[in-house]
Amino acid sequence: MKVGVLALQGDFREHLLSLENCGVTGLAVKRHDEISQVDALIIPGGESTTISKLAKTFGLFELIRDRISSGMPVYGSCAGMILLSREIIDPASGQDSFGGLDIVVRRNAFGKQVDSFESDLDFKGIEGGPVRAVFIRAPWVESHGPEVEILASVQVSNLSHPVAVRQGNVFATSFHPEISGDFRVHKYFIDQICSKAQK
Repeated sequence: MKVGVLALQGDFREHLLSLENCGVTGLAVKRHDEISQVDALIIPGGESTTISKLAKTFGLFELIRDRISSGMPVYGSCAGMILLSREIIDPASGQDSFGGLDIVVRRNAFGKQVDSFESDLDFKGIEGGPVRAVFIRAPWVESHGPEVEILASVQVSNLSHPVAVRQGNVFATSFHPEISGDFRVHKYFIDQICSKAQK
């Protein structure tokens, strides 16, 4: 299986290294022909507005949206979650999403850069103890449709906010497993979504 990592902006190199640690060779993709040839795609953390605008500038936006709607396995972390959402609360000017997840997300839900934090999460479908999650200007899921499965949540002011979700072949986390050194989230994507999509 060819797993591409969208390399327009953000921490795509860290995702490539995470895939390598899972025994998978990832491909940095940023051209139409490259994205057309991969079997699965990771949308990295970064600036969701910038990634959206660059995808439009390089004529990739509709291609990515169409491939997601056609069933291609896709994983988005942080900015990637925003870009996979159905709706963004307070989007930046001209910001659009690829869709794929029936979720409404709130950008920078946990605060600014200085409010970044780490937390241990119980993650449905991942064994071996809690998953270490790094939140950097992260979104959370404000609401979701009935087909969205909640895999992990964070408690804030006695309210539970989903931070890892899945709907079919589309998967997203509001945190950055690619910089935590815990590769189980990428392994989950490969084993539970990509591999099963090929069968």
